[in-house]
Amino acid sequence: MLTGTTIVTRVAQAHRPAARICQGYAMNTRRQFLANAPLGLLGLTVAARIEAKDGDEVKPPPGTPGAFNTAPAVGPAVTPATFAEAGKLAQTALTDTQRAMAAASWRTSMAGMLERRTGPRTVALEASLAPATVWDPVLPGHTAGPARDRFVASAVKAGPLPAREEDIAFAPVTHLAHWVRTRKLSSTRLTQIYIARIKRFDPRLRCVITLLEEHALKQAAQADREIAAGRYRGPLHGIPWGGKDLLDTAGIRTTYGAEPFRHRVPDTDAAVVRRLNEAGAVLLAKLSMGALALNDIWFGGQTMNPWLPQEGSSGSSAGPAAATAAGLVGFAIGSETGGSIVSPSMRCGVTGLRPTYGRVPRTGAMTLCWTLDKLGPMARSVEDTMLVLKAIGGPDSGDVASVPSRLDYDAAAPVNGLRVGYFPDWMKDASATDVDRASLAAIRRLGMKPTAVSLPDWPYDSLNLILFAEAAAAFEQLTLSGKADELTMQVPDAWPNLFREARFLSAVDFVQADRLRRKVAVEMARLMSSVDLLLVPSLRDEMLVISNNTGQPSLTLRTGFVEVSQARSDWAPDPRHPLPTFAPPRRVPYGVTLIGRLFEEGTIARAGLALERGMNVADERPPGF
Repeated sequence: MLTGTTIVTRVAQAHRPAARICQGYAMNTRRQFLANAPLGLLGLTVAARIEAKDGDEVKPPPGTPGAFNTAPAVGPAVTPATFAEAGKLAQTALTDTQRAMAAASWRTSMAGMLERRTGPRTVALEASLAPATVWDPVLPGHTAGPARDRFVASAVKAGPLPAREEDIAFAPVTHLAHWVRTRKLSSTRLTQIYIARIKRFDPRLRCVITLLEEHALKQAAQADREIAAGRYRGPLHGIPWGGKDLLDTAGIRTTYGAEPFRHRVPDTDAAVVRRLNEAGAVLLAKLSMGALALNDIWFGGQTMNPWLPQEGSSGSSAGPAAATAAGLVGFAIGSETGGSIVSPSMRCGVTGLRPTYGRVPRTGAMTLCWTLDKLGPMARSVEDTMLVLKAIGGPDSGDVASVPSRLDYDAAAPVNGLRVGYFPDWMKDASATDVDRASLAAIRRLGMKPTAVSLPDWPYDSLNLILFAEAAAAFEQLTLSGKADELTMQVPDAWPNLFREARFLSAVDFVQADRLRRKVAVEMARLMSSVDLLLVPSLRDEMLVISNNTGQPSLTLRTGFVEVSQARSDWAPDPRHPLPTFAPPRRVPYGVTLIGRLFEEGTIARAGLALERGMNVADERPPGF
């Protein structure tokens, strides 16, 4: 059990200049406190100075423990009406007597709550400082991941180098790597092709925040020298890539897509950037992201979908998706907290791999939510994402959640007999399309076994409290300083409002949401024990929330096309700004998402590779690019 001793001592010391107000009471016993204070005046008595008749302060007997609610009063006075109104937010009902007691004692019982940021001894919490609690997606008593490390890539059939530069630009990394390794294509030429395409197409897409032309050409020249000398580093050597602009790059601005950070220049590289440098990849551009990792609008405007330039690319990995889809980079690195790889991959028709939570270190990446953030590759083919994952995975001391893990991938391994779970009701309702159903049919045709599964009908959106609270904590100073008001989007579903609202969330409800998270993880572990992977409609809200909270890996890939009569948006409908409509409807890419067991990216990639080949739609390009 916890006594009030340490809390009282810390608070009393923190407010030493005012300690004389209730110094005699600060060490009073809980028994004396209750005996001397009528119930209705409890809080008022706490704040009073108690003195003996001769003027000497009352001193508790030696060995008396401290008590809660005996610290110096701190903060503005509140009234019973304050609690009546606050109760509406938390849906907690108090009686008149209870509200009076809470109002009278709030400034003493909860004094320590605000001490950290209101003083007199304020403590700064550095952006790199993670919470003491670390989420482990592997439940106690469970094991996760493959038993061995193995990476067997496909047999490359790249063919001769194309004559047209756009054909080179859209080639998958597997082909680019073959041409670079065999010196049919220099890294310098490939980099120049992408630079020219960025300059041509980015004004329409707004997917690049910082073009690193000089930096990239220098890295490309080094790659060419190394390869010519026989020092080939692997399939990413000499391949230009773009990073979502939340990855720190030494001496190169990293803006988070947000106005208050647009001139921020870090001193060191993020762990993922460092590992891609070691793999010989060429950093070409810092790519756009919705401000502070929400949706697709940043300080430079809205990033657009190459397939349908009248609509946004979705977010928050907006730039990585658009740039990859338009053939402006070889591959990109995005991030996901609650759909930020899945959604733009769907919208722009690229392949997005969200790794298992903890596999890829986030050191040097912007924190939105410590227990949910994940970094992952976005590319034009399934195998490309695995080549990148192999290069960036593994623990790093700067990320307390990163863990050692194995990666077992064999592109030639058969998929016959893989049990693919699906939710029958989800495949029937309006959130699913014929493409979803055709993908499920293809699974059976390819020799895998569709298996009906289910989950309890629980309030999964309650888990979003964890995201809102952690995000508001990560950007507390931005909110309290008023700089959040500088962000372009100030609508109810944008971060400034959500950060402000989150300050009124209940800490008790946060703990309960965390407990629900574990309950959901247990249920997800049960479900995944009966199948090898899941196939789900990519934007099904329940699974986006569930799988991000449980840490499952996912692979989103294009499996067909649909027609849309109206532009789509990540933002809540705004009648003042109607979305464009199309007559006739426009044809756009569509895909499904495969969810894997923890640390079994190799399994979902193997199934995804078979599905990619079976559906045969991955090579089509957006018109005009």
